Amino acid sequence: MKILIVDDDHEIAELLEIYVKNEGYEPISADNGKDALKKLRTNPDVGLVILDIMMPEMDGTEVVKEIRKDNPIPILLLSAKSGAMDKIQGLIQGADDYVTKPFNPLEVMARVRALLRRSQNGMQQEAPEILDIGPLTINKDSHEVKTADGVEVNLTALEFGILYLLASHPNRVFSADDIFERVWQQESVVSAKTVMVHVSHLRDKLEEATGGNQVVQTVWGVGYKIEVL
Repeated sequence: MKILIVDDDHEIAELLEIYVKNEGYEPISADNGKDALKKLRTNPDVGLVILDIMMPEMDGTEVVKEIRKDNPIPILLLSAKSGAMDKIQGLIQGADDYVTKPFNPLEVMARVRALLRRSQNGMQQEAPEILDIGPLTINKDSHEVKTADGVEVNLTALEFGILYLLASHPNRVFSADDIFERVWQQESVVSAKTVMVHVSHLRDKLEEATGGNQVVQTVWGVGYKIEVL
């Protein structure tokens, strides 16, 4: 499997290449957003993208937006501390996780492993498990979500994970920490904002597909749930 590293800081890119190789993956690099999209199109075996937000020609949030038009590949953002709003925008556009610069390469690789594990678990062939909840049909095996009218809802792996977790435990409230640990499969560390952004993006997609139905509900001060009467 290849991992695409996108950063205009060549020292950081080379450092990440070393760690990616040590994990047994093949790194390929790009130093701007346009080149990253080109390499992603010409390398269909790329399994994950490590993407800096601040880049020339096309910034990371725009790259995420372009990738998410037709590709659910896991995306890990690299963000400077001063780029808090950029991080949030990146998550809104569909990125899966972020690491703040300066970073420990071991933390980056831990996040990479977690994202790949989540993505690969979603692709494993198991006995189909289908949930019909509210206006949605959720197929765990194929990672497909459809409305009662047959409209398919395109979700990222993490958005699907959140939806499936809530749908498989109707009426149960999950805190942001619970969701982060179960879906991201990592110990929760300042995860509330990350989960909030992904839930918001998931809710927007579901409301658009179902004509305004609020499938995922917020229990203020507690967490999120899908209520079934």
